[in-house]
Amino acid sequence: MEDEKAGEREAPLGHLDQGHGPDEPPVFNIPKGIVYSLILLAGIYTMQNMVLGHDLSDWLTFELAFSPIRYLVPFSQQSLAWLWTPVTYSLLHGSLEHLAFNSLWLAAFGTPVYRRIGPIQFIALWIVSAAAGAGLHAYVNWGEPTLMVGASGVVSAFMGGACRFAFVDKDRRFLRHTHHEFALLGIGEALSQRNVRVFVLVWFAINIAIAFGMPLFGSQAAIAWDAHIGGFLLGFLGFSSLIGERLATERGQRPACFRSGLQAPF
Repeated sequence: MEDEKAGEREAPLGHLDQGHGPDEPPVFNIPKGIVYSLILLAGIYTMQNMVLGHDLSDWLTFELAFSPIRYLVPFSQQSLAWLWTPVTYSLLHGSLEHLAFNSLWLAAFGTPVYRRIGPIQFIALWIVSAAAGAGLHAYVNWGEPTLMVGASGVVSAFMGGACRFAFVDKDRRFLRHTHHEFALLGIGEALSQRNVRVFVLVWFAINIAIAFGMPLFGSQAAIAWDAHIGGFLLGFLGFSSLIGERLATERGQRPACFRSGLQAPF
């Protein structure tokens, strides 16, 4: 700040609570990239519902939401929306509850992923995971004239990616080699962790129940469970390949939870 005295130390940029000392954790420690993502989603929702007129808002939804029926219509007879909607649908939300729910999980699971891969790869992963969710949704609902919106497919990919590293103990020796406190596990190693198995099983059980008609927290809106699964599978199965990071065992480093036999915290 301009009115700070000379010689005073500026607080770290990641600390949103300026009352903490340099060695104390902040109350809110969400990366700026995640904050900007939340602001973007909230801003788009606010613009659609409070700024734009009804007709313009509907047009924007049609042009940005994903619909499987677009791929049955010759591309020459429609706009280029078939090209961008497999990604742009993830920026729209159908209700305030929908936005709040996805924002909560984006903050929770997007944060560890963002910290590990940085802003460029985070954006790339967002794009690829949105497309993966749209792809499975189109396969399950081929030719249906539905419109899908929401970031839940992307958030599911972040959940899947986080399962590969965020459920193990911190390893200071691993930190010296990779600048990460958590080892990146292979698929089999991740599934050998009880916490990961429980999380994955509960996650799939909930989405399968949704597929058979279970409402989510009383919501009557249709939920794109297939986009959730498409995103999660991409994040869990392809995380190391997508971010170009070698696994812990490929470096000759065994995560602390395997060396000590301890269970990783949930």
